[in-house]
Amino acid sequence: IKPKESDSMKKKRIASVLLLLAVVLAAVAGIKTYVDYQVRAAAEREYESLAELARETEAPTEVSTEAETEETEAPYVSPIQFDELRKINPDIVGWLKVEGTEIDYPIVQTGNNETYLNTDFEGKKSVAGAIYLDYESEPDFSGRHNIIYGHNMKNGSMFKDIVKYKDEEYFKEHQDITVYTPEREYHLRPMSVLYTEPTGMRRKTKFATEESFQAYVEEMTKGCDFAQIPEKPLEQLWSFITCSYEFNDARTILYAYEVAEE
Repeated sequence: IKPKESDSMKKKRIASVLLLLAVVLAAVAGIKTYVDYQVRAAAEREYESLAELARETEAPTEVSTEAETEETEAPYVSPIQFDELRKINPDIVGWLKVEGTEIDYPIVQTGNNETYLNTDFEGKKSVAGAIYLDYESEPDFSGRHNIIYGHNMKNGSMFKDIVKYKDEEYFKEHQDITVYTPEREYHLRPMSVLYTEPTGMRRKTKFATEESFQAYVEEMTKGCDFAQIPEKPLEQLWSFITCSYEFNDARTILYAYEVAEE
């Protein structure tokens, strides 16, 4: 006859099982955290390598100056090696650099806004995704509204620094935003920043009249705690959008406008 298990023995056995379960769960959580860290670190290293490749200098080509005149303006030569980057990913349309931040990434665009949520620049699955231009914005950034997305990564990469613009001091200290393309550079200044719901109105790109565009800019930038609004009407609106956590499915949007190169 099997001896009856006492209550104290039952409690000890249950406690042992719970302890073992807690250890297993902690180990699993630790492994998941470590793997997640490694994945994010790998993504960060990949984009650092791309930044180095993008700025590798090439030997200048010798060009005859016999036919040149003082009135002839030299053609624009981008500091970004787009030809090399295009070999890796033909979806590249530009390069984004924000001085004093970690933002220094290629910009891609495809026929939807889902592909690059979880696909990196090299076409691999990645939680970091890529920085991408809204598929309804003009690929050469010539449209009225250029909308650029990026993830808010815990390790500080991608568009994490966009969220920091909600701090007024940070906003004032990080004024230089540059978008490089094969044909030209866009020099931008932050105009306003806010967190909001991801409504379809926030990604409107077509406007029937000049008046409707200016009214849209005014409406989109309302409700900001601080802003620097240019005196002249905007020719374009630039939106940098990332995830935010003020409420479920919130977005932080940094609005910017073009300025003359200094």
